[in-house]
Amino acid sequence: MTTPLRALPMEVLRQRSSTKWRTYPDDVLPMFVAETDFPLAPAVTERLEQAIAIGDTGYTPPRLALAESYAAFARRRHGWEVDPARIRWTGDVMMGVVEVLRATVRPGDRVVVMPPVYPPFFDSVEEAGGVVERVPLRDTGEGWEIDLDGIADALRGGARAILLCNPHNPTGTAHSRASLRALAGLAESHGAVVVSDEIHAPLTHPDAEFVPFLSVSDAAARVGYAVTSASKAFNLAGLKCALMITASDGPSKVVTDLPWEVEWRTGLFGALAAIAAFAPESDDWLDGLLLTLDGNRRLLADLLAEHLPAAGYRIPQAGYLGWIDVRAYGWGDNPASRILRDAKVALHRGPLFGDEGRGHVRVNFGCSPELLTDAIARIGELARSSR
Repeated sequence: MTTPLRALPMEVLRQRSSTKWRTYPDDVLPMFVAETDFPLAPAVTERLEQAIAIGDTGYTPPRLALAESYAAFARRRHGWEVDPARIRWTGDVMMGVVEVLRATVRPGDRVVVMPPVYPPFFDSVEEAGGVVERVPLRDTGEGWEIDLDGIADALRGGARAILLCNPHNPTGTAHSRASLRALAGLAESHGAVVVSDEIHAPLTHPDAEFVPFLSVSDAAARVGYAVTSASKAFNLAGLKCALMITASDGPSKVVTDLPWEVEWRTGLFGALAAIAAFAPESDDWLDGLLLTLDGNRRLLADLLAEHLPAAGYRIPQAGYLGWIDVRAYGWGDNPASRILRDAKVALHRGPLFGDEGRGHVRVNFGCSPELLTDAIARIGELARSSR
């Protein structure tokens, strides 16, 4: 029977030196950046301790079991057959995205992004020399979906690439197989590529399905690049390791031909930790994490109903990030600033995710139920005092 993970005590968490726990003073509850509050998977801890014990802190080697470890993980967890020979690694997901875009678009080419979306998407397009073409997700009233008509218009207008977030951050949307297949067909028919950030895939909840973009059709394999990492699910962002995955000869050659320095940016601890995270020994830990997050995403809905009944929130299908519309409370375009100042809760600022994020906040519920309850209660008190 799977046992839910328990978050570390607050007195331990406040000893951490990472961004989440060092950005704000101790009277602020940090619920912004995507770090979680749980102990590491035991297999990861053991592997890192072994490396430290023997001073294994050198360069990442050109051959290690990372590709095979991920391929086995993808088969077990996603039912996806990945060829290890078509996997290459780098420092983190956005590094991989930038390098693939640099290799596939020319300076000034337009790249489709789908806001509200992870803020570095905008920066990565510019870093790669492209120009952002915004095609927002469609709000169906019950969820979000890819605006295929809007993307078709952008491609007809000359866009050469599509930057996909699958599952989507911040909405937690697990895109459907049908929409991904249609997206692949549109890209191929217009000579464009699709770069799919799939870092949240291991965190897909039981009532949803993660569909790897490269798996949906032959067209997806011909136009697609997937970039992923163990870092989001296993809280390893500081160790620096991500995977670039392809499924056909054309994209594989593009990745193989990237400068050798792209692979050298990978951290050795990141690679060792990822191999341990992707191993079968870590499956129970990941299942426990998902059980805890499933409870928290539902708890967040209950807390909002109690303390912020006018807020808009849809229980996410993947991840530990809640996208909340608080426009009804009149806290302006960037309500996270007011919430930080007056409620002492740090949330991610909605406008950073695009114009669609005005009046919204993103909350990280990868924490204890008690911390989540305290945070929403504080914001609820602010709402009551603001009337």
